[in-house]
Amino acid sequence: MRDEVSDDRQMSDAHRVTDADTARALGSGEVPVLGTPRLIAWLEAATVRAAAPFTGPGETTVGTAVRVRHLRATHVGGRVEVTARPPARAQARRLTFAVRAVDADGLLIAEGEIDRAVVDRRRFLEGGA
Repeated sequence: MRDEVSDDRQMSDAHRVTDADTARALGSGEVPVLGTPRLIAWLEAATVRAAAPFTGPGETTVGTAVRVRHLRATHVGGRVEVTARPPARAQARRLTFAVRAVDADGLLIAEGEIDRAVVDRRRFLEGGA
């Protein structure tokens, strides 16, 4: 595991909301707007990429906590940009990412933190951490 990353490793991804991304389709609500589960999945995917510089050979990261506030609805066809900013250094194999999502107008859709833990991939899959 690498404890520190020297340069900015912020990761951003852009998504277009489809019918499959809606709260109605995901079962998390009754309206056809971006569902919170999909938004969190997009944010978490950005943290996976942003965590890569902290891992060594045979290591990966796993999600351990999500603290996200979904603040604004985004309709089908809307564009969402998600961003994950890693910490400057890992704390005991734990990483806390600042995450946020904005719409095409730059309005804040969501913000919060997602925690990931650095693990040995083989041991984790065998049932140990």
